[in-house]
Amino acid sequence: MESSEAMPSLQATLRHQAITEILNRDGNVHVADVAEQLGVSAVTVRADLDYLESQQVLRRTRGGAIPVRPRRFEMPLELTSQTNADAKKRIGAKAAELVRSGDTVIIDVGSTTTELAKALPRDLTDVVVVTNALNIAQALETHPGVSVVVTGGTLRPLQHSLVAPFASLLLREVNADIAFIGCNGVDPEKGFTNTNLAEAEVKYAMIAAARRLIFLADHSKLMNVATARVAPLTRADMLITDDGAGADALRRLRKAGMEVLVA
Repeated sequence: MESSEAMPSLQATLRHQAITEILNRDGNVHVADVAEQLGVSAVTVRADLDYLESQQVLRRTRGGAIPVRPRRFEMPLELTSQTNADAKKRIGAKAAELVRSGDTVIIDVGSTTTELAKALPRDLTDVVVVTNALNIAQALETHPGVSVVVTGGTLRPLQHSLVAPFASLLLREVNADIAFIGCNGVDPEKGFTNTNLAEAEVKYAMIAAARRLIFLADHSKLMNVATARVAPLTRADMLITDDGAGADALRRLRKAGMEVLVA
């Protein structure tokens, strides 16, 4: 206990500041990545994380740490859209390349899936988009080659999403070529997870309605676990993330059998 309360050295303080900045920026830290970035040993990083946990700055996880703030905390869509915005645009653009004319596509609610909707090529024709996101429906309103079907349901203003009751009724009648699903966490063991239980239920119905399943998640979601399990890694055909993803996280996900495309 005395060692955790002792005043850290200047070098340690600078490392603690750097780790905290990474945590605030990415939503998580990984020992191997921090050690590489700061040019120190993994042992040193683990000691730093232990100290920061004693100061209630973070909570240790296997191989890294996450913020003390619970993962069930949600920010409005307008704020999440500003977090890792460039990465989300790249992910959305890469996902949009997978859509072909004539496809029936399910697009889930979320800031990254919104970028996918915005990036759909204007020369696409005869595409049907089924979504539970009102902002995505509006974004596609003027697309000349896309017909938009809104699922219906009960409005969640925080995310402009439609959820139960009644949100999954239409999805039971849909046979989609691809479903693009967002999430709050991607973990090799826990799979894809989401913060909000009501939205997770809609995701289940979307997954069941699609022939091909693609998850979109920026690097801050990797190695995180949120409240509700959405699907195991083995259920998805692909994960699209961005080049901010740590090498260790990518290695572990691919080792677990996940095809990962880096935008």
